Amino acid sequence: MSKKNIKDDYDYSRETYYDLLEKGKQSLELMIEVARESEHPRAFEVLSGMMKNMADINDKLMDLNKKEKEINESDDKKQIGNTTNNNVFLGSTADLQRLLGNKDFVNVTPKRNVPN
Repeated sequence: MSKKNIKDDYDYSRETYYDLLEKGKQSLELMIEVARESEHPRAFEVLSGMMKNMADINDKLMDLNKKEKEINESDDKKQIGNTTNNNVFLGSTADLQRLLGNKDFVNVTPKRNVPN
C-alpha cells in the first residue's frame, strides 16, 4: 500500500470519526431533553447507550492516531536501515589509523629508556 493511500485513508477515517462525534453530540443533547421530559426508564437506557457509543468512537479515534503513528515509525525505521552503536575496536592506534585511511601515522611505539 502506498504512503499516499495510507495518508488518504487515515484522513478519511479521522474525518468520519469527527463527523460521527459531532452528530452524536447533537443527538445526545436531543435525547437528554427527551429523557428529561418523558422520565421514562427506556429513554434513559437509550441515552446511556448513546453515551457509551460516543465514548467508543473517541477510543477508536485515539486508536486510529496510535496506528498512524506506528505506521510512520515503522517507515522511518525502514529508511534508517541497520544502525550499529557502541563499536569496540581491538587493536593499536596505528592499526586504527591504517583502517581509517589516515596517511599521517603517529608513532605510538613505546621507547625504552636505555642507560648511557
